[in-house]
Amino acid sequence: MIIGIPRESKPQEYRVSMTPDGVQVLVGGGNQVLVEREAGRGAGFADSLYVKAGAQIVSSYHDVVRRSDLILKVKEPTFKEAEKLREGQILFTYLHLAANLTLARLLARKKVVALAYETVELPDHSLPLLKPMSSIAGRLSSQMGAHYLRHDKGGMGKLMGGIPGVAPARVTILGAGTVGSHAMEVAWGMGAEVVLLDLSEKKLLALKQRFPARLMTLLSAPENIVRIIPQTDLLIGAVLVTGAPAPRLVSRGLVKQMKKGSVIVDVAVDQGGCVETSRPTTHASPIYTWHGVVHYGVTNMPGCVPQSATEGLVHATLPYVREIARSGIDSACEKLPELKKGINIREGEVVHPGVQQALG
Repeated sequence: MIIGIPRESKPQEYRVSMTPDGVQVLVGGGNQVLVEREAGRGAGFADSLYVKAGAQIVSSYHDVVRRSDLILKVKEPTFKEAEKLREGQILFTYLHLAANLTLARLLARKKVVALAYETVELPDHSLPLLKPMSSIAGRLSSQMGAHYLRHDKGGMGKLMGGIPGVAPARVTILGAGTVGSHAMEVAWGMGAEVVLLDLSEKKLLALKQRFPARLMTLLSAPENIVRIIPQTDLLIGAVLVTGAPAPRLVSRGLVKQMKKGSVIVDVAVDQGGCVETSRPTTHASPIYTWHGVVHYGVTNMPGCVPQSATEGLVHATLPYVREIARSGIDSACEKLPELKKGINIREGEVVHPGVQQALG
């Protein structure tokens, strides 16, 4: 199979979908790998490393797409990039189509096989290809929150961990999944007082047992959210419904009740956001202020740590890529049933139930 690795085109997106080590594995399996010039530069992987691994360097995205059977990306293609795809090609990347009807329609019209990393789902409902990026985004969310709580960055000027005699910041995290648990660990490690809300008592109990001090756990009920949010210095949105838009847990009115200079980091923003006042931002312009509250809504948070993020992503995706390249998409789905749930669009139709429901 001919596998294409294009350079990511989104602003400040420095990740790449395959490392040189991964390319070596794919080439060793009898595949041809095309890498767009300087695709790995931002993550620290020079073209020479890909050549040494057996890849061919090509000059443009157009050349990659024109010649490849399987396109591996990190972020969803732009409209212009998607227009260049052809019928029957396999696109494997983060898609988040539940929040992007325009792209979903275009991919359906192009009749590509659109596989989304974020909807590959194991029998226990875990998401193996989303987990590494969720782990990074969770850790970054607390770091970014602490950064923007600084007065010179627009925040109230509060130190996450406080000092003896001075109270620490209160961090509220909505969701105790991969993003939320990693955000909690970092915020807790920085000395903050953490409130963690989730629908799963089992998750909350497990985390409370590990972190008995400075962690309050609550069921994610509307009355608890309404009570806690106005007391919050840093709010982290970490909810996920696979293949569907994030539920809006925090209303515009509730944001108005937050303290001036408090901070919201909505990690769910690429699925529409769980805070009504959230909107997507970029690493170049990461924040905006609404009603005195600083909002951070970067949709590709792991893109600012591209080397770690690329290595984590490829470690998770490579077994699936190898199987698709070895036996084709249908046989790969038979051998790895969780991969079938990754198929969002095929033969001109939206086939993932969650995406179907989200897009109507």
